[in-house]
Amino acid sequence: MHQTILDNLSRIEEQYQVTILWACESGSRAWGFPSPDSDYDVRFIYAHQPAAYIRVFDKRDVIEEPIDGLLDINGWDIKKALGLLRKSNPALMEWLSSPIIYRQHPAVEPLHSLAQQAFLPLSACHHYLSMARQDINKLVIGSDIRLKKYLYMFRALLATQWVIAHGTQPPMRFQELIQRFLPNGDIKEQIDELLRLKMTVLESEIIPPQEDLDQYLLTLYGQLEKQIPAPLSAPNTAQFDACLLEILYKVYPQLNLSADNFPSETTK
Repeated sequence: MHQTILDNLSRIEEQYQVTILWACESGSRAWGFPSPDSDYDVRFIYAHQPAAYIRVFDKRDVIEEPIDGLLDINGWDIKKALGLLRKSNPALMEWLSSPIIYRQHPAVEPLHSLAQQAFLPLSACHHYLSMARQDINKLVIGSDIRLKKYLYMFRALLATQWVIAHGTQPPMRFQELIQRFLPNGDIKEQIDELLRLKMTVLESEIIPPQEDLDQYLLTLYGQLEKQIPAPLSAPNTAQFDACLLEILYKVYPQLNLSADNFPSETTK
């Protein structure tokens, strides 16, 4: 599948006349607990040809490919990505911290540097708590639940715990979060057993209520809702303009796109 993914990325570059700056795995494979039939959720960031950025009417800023078997692949234009980065978009933050990388253009380095500055703990906490909230009520009423949703809830809450404790983007790998907050004990052993099961069954696998784990999740969820961090100001827009120019200059060095040739605007 790895070569199939690389081949598709090359085809997309040629078909859409773009340069892929970053391509990675997201979702359960990047989190470290795929099922045998888990999709390959490939996400990428790309740059159009330079002329696309001086048009009156912007070109489409997403590329969405039809799902092909287990391959789900789509991406965002760099300008769109930078706009979302200023809002500390959690999905984009996870793309940029993925441990499974398929493409990495040298020009993308400024994007990673800016991501560290743009991280907003409040935005991340709202995102992860919202992910957990989608299924938390099923625990309250004792309903059966899909195994993958159960692990998604656990990862979302431990990721929230990481943000509150460290104020940084949480690790993608679920095991890193477990080691940080659940290094040993009965809860960890039960989670480890569910992880082993997840890697051997289909995505649709349903499990009955897990009394100890359910209570742990409900208690942790209630605690974390009361510890939401205070809001921080987003970085000024000039940093993102400069990042866009720097990336385009590195992708298309023949063009005079250096930020030094553009007057800086008043920060917003």
